[in-house]
Amino acid sequence: MPKGGDLHNHLGGAVYAETFIREAGEDGICVDAVRLKMDAEHHAPDCPAGEPAARDVPSNQHLYDELIDAFSMRTFVPVTGESGHDHFFDAFGRFGDDKRFTGEWIDEVASRAAAQNEQYLELMQTPGFRPAATAGLRIGWNGDAARLKEALLADEGFRGNVGSAREEYSEALRKGNEIEHCGKADARTGCKVKVRFLFQVLRGFPPEQVFAQTLLGFEVASADPDVVGINFVMPEDGYISMRDYALQMRMLDYLHGQYPKVHITLHAGELNADMVPPDGLKFHIRMAVEEGHAERIGHGVDVMYEDQPGELMKEMADRHIMVEVNLTSNDVILNVKGNDHPFMLYRKAGVPVALSTDDEGVSRIDLTHEYVRAADTYPLSYHDLKLMVRTSIEHSFLPGDSLFERVTPEKLETPVAACRRQLGAETPAGVCATLVQGSEKAQQEWELEHRFHVFEASF
Repeated sequence: MPKGGDLHNHLGGAVYAETFIREAGEDGICVDAVRLKMDAEHHAPDCPAGEPAARDVPSNQHLYDELIDAFSMRTFVPVTGESGHDHFFDAFGRFGDDKRFTGEWIDEVASRAAAQNEQYLELMQTPGFRPAATAGLRIGWNGDAARLKEALLADEGFRGNVGSAREEYSEALRKGNEIEHCGKADARTGCKVKVRFLFQVLRGFPPEQVFAQTLLGFEVASADPDVVGINFVMPEDGYISMRDYALQMRMLDYLHGQYPKVHITLHAGELNADMVPPDGLKFHIRMAVEEGHAERIGHGVDVMYEDQPGELMKEMADRHIMVEVNLTSNDVILNVKGNDHPFMLYRKAGVPVALSTDDEGVSRIDLTHEYVRAADTYPLSYHDLKLMVRTSIEHSFLPGDSLFERVTPEKLETPVAACRRQLGAETPAGVCATLVQGSEKAQQEWELEHRFHVFEASF
């Protein structure tokens, strides 16, 4: 079945543990076999006593299995002192984030997507931001966002960081295309998957650093067509994340006014009643929508704990604010699943939803798994599944007009007048061709409808 796009996908978390072990071996890194993490400070043959070289790990099946389990949710069972939440987020510190391999990661994730009949990925990735953070910390935060913005834009290190971040994204795509032989006769299937980036902002740091990184994201996304928007990441229940949540939304409110064309999607409501005090569940999604200017919400699991949740969901439906639903992630991190998950409540309220993977490598899943899980768990028809697939492209941050008329509640059934009676064809004609040629979003929607036509004609 065509699956459109995956709009909530952290690139580092999408890579399978086996890849990290192999890359560490190629890089000569040692392995801390006690703490089950990479020791990037030491390299073979000078590994400390008791630390094997990563290249030798595959010959030790027990250690190999232990590393995979530590780097992912495979075989994980919650125990006293370690929840699924803690094991999940601790995994990222174990395998590191060596950006020299980002092109290889794109190849892995795009190839897996192509094998599932996906066609579009928005990959969340944090580029190097040390110069921006350093400038922010040096200038400091006194609550005056305009002052800090002007000071940062005048800083030579910050300005250089805009260029280096853009180069990092560009080099990753170039390397991925090179590995996949894109544009050549032996091009691999991953070349058929369009890849764009979301600039990740790390929310768990002091205000001056978060603001500097957010401004960096807005600057990069304004200048680079490969970066289609920004997102805030890190555990939402972290101390600073909770303490500064309202402040961070005010930062976004200000910067959205300065950069109104930059798209925003936000992790909001990735919480449950066990994680934070009751007051901490009442406002995150609403504030992300109304002050953070989020066009999409990632997770949104605690919506029924928000003040006046019915009114909030109606507002989201009326404004066509989509929810990126991550069923397996919400289960293993939050222990929220089945009827405890608001998935069906969002659908009943007319809020657009689409399935996504979150961190498919850490969760040991793929997007097909999420569709199977949804179909097994909830009373969904093929029409329902098809709507979610269409929603994934309709609410992508690709530029251009849509092929569908937008109504409330969102149905994505009626094409715009120029393209009626053409969807499903291999190529558009007439005025519809002009629309498609001028819109990256319409091009992806046209391709999706053709794939649906081929798929449905096979039965």
